[in-house]
Amino acid sequence: MENINEITARIRELREICGYSSEQLAGELGISPDVYAEYEEKGDFPISVIYEIAHKFNVDFNELVTGEPSRIDTYQVVRSGMGKSISRYPGYRFRDLAYRYADKIMQPLLVTLEPSDDPAKLVSHSGQEFNYVIEGSIAVVFDDREIILNEGDSIYFNPTYLHGQRCVGDKKARFLTMIAE
Repeated sequence: MENINEITARIRELREICGYSSEQLAGELGISPDVYAEYEEKGDFPISVIYEIAHKFNVDFNELVTGEPSRIDTYQVVRSGMGKSISRYPGYRFRDLAYRYADKIMQPLLVTLEPSDDPAKLVSHSGQEFNYVIEGSIAVVFDDREIILNEGDSIYFNPTYLHGQRCVGDKKARFLTMIAE
């Protein structure tokens, strides 16, 4: 998020257009009014709160974060015989994917990666994983295969495969990750 103050301004404007005071919105989100006021004052909203606000007011998460209702591509990793294949399914928005799996999605986590020549640490776990790149570029690594994702790109995959993420490029990268068990 290169300018988090712009995100805060969009959230404040949305709240006011929808006729909510900061105290009212805090109450509906289950957040202390003082904590919410601090989010608006410092411009430091947790991604999970931005997601809840977008969901509450039925607006596109992408638009609330970036200011643009961009379409993003979703990649899905599937089994193909003994190996793996990666297919591209264009057209999903973050919101479409999140709502489709609303009963399974856990709290979003914002991950920041610094530029490094170190290889990605590979892990595996159950469920489904969704990554959405907010800033910079990341490489999602599956064994010996890498998919480069830039700002606005996303990936959805079965994380039982060994996988990892690493920053590519010369500036830090931030991506949102969600895991559906």
